[in-house]
Amino acid sequence: MDVRFADEQLGRLESDPAFNGGFGQDVVRGFRKVMQVIRAAVDERDFYAMKSLHFEKLRGNRSHQHSMRLNRQWRLVIELERTPSGKAVVVISVEDYH
Repeated sequence: MDVRFADEQLGRLESDPAFNGGFGQDVVRGFRKVMQVIRAAVDERDFYAMKSLHFEKLRGNRSHQHSMRLNRQWRLVIELERTPSGKAVVVISVEDYH
């Protein structure tokens, strides 16, 4: 899938090995691992198939977004969108769910 970042700091978090964005090492490692899965996916069905991601649709005023687990506490929030070339993922944020 194509990936776009809502925040350039998240793009840097994926590509710059020395940058941690203020997150702990386990969150950064989880983020980079999930980003590899996102880039390798054909569509969102691949996310549902990987039970360890805990891919779920959010509710309420965030019903257009989804989340994926980075570790027990942190989630990656994304939006799925259609583009002329297929589907894309917009990475919105990394959030503490506790």
